[in-house]
Parts: sequence; C-alpha cells; structure tokens
Amino acid sequence: AETDIIGDCQKLTIREELAQTRYALEIAYSNFDNVTEPDLIDSYIYEVYAVLKRYRYLLEQAAKMNLLPEENTTI
Repeated sequence: AETDIIGDCQKLTIREELAQTRYALEIAYSNFDNVTEPDLIDSYIYEVYAVLKRYRYLLEQAAKMNLLPEENTTI
C-alpha cells in the first residue's frame, strides 16, 4: 500500500514537471522570438536547448512509468 502511494506521488510529480517544462519551453521560445540583441539570442538558444533536454528526460521517465498514451499504430 505504501509503495502504491509512493508510485502515485512519483507519477503525479512527473506529470506536473512535464507541464511546467512545457510551459517553460513556450516561454523560452517566445523570448527567443522577441529579442534582437545577439547576446540575448544566444542566451535563449541555450535556454531552449536546456529545457528541451529536460523535457526529453521527463518523457523518458514517464514512458518507463507507463504514463504516456499509447500511439495508435492502426491506419
């Protein structure tokens, strides 16, 4: 029973982190689109890349926990 609670908390945390990371990615892309200063452009390129890496990691963790919807492979 306790392991179920821990597992449920981990699943909730992964989902929350995915949502927060998606939002952070939207903000990073928006900031990138709205700057013209070369140093800021570089900064947002690195930020987008870093947030994407985190998002991919979280997706991998979610897949291991079977939190992702299955893809429909039938046509």
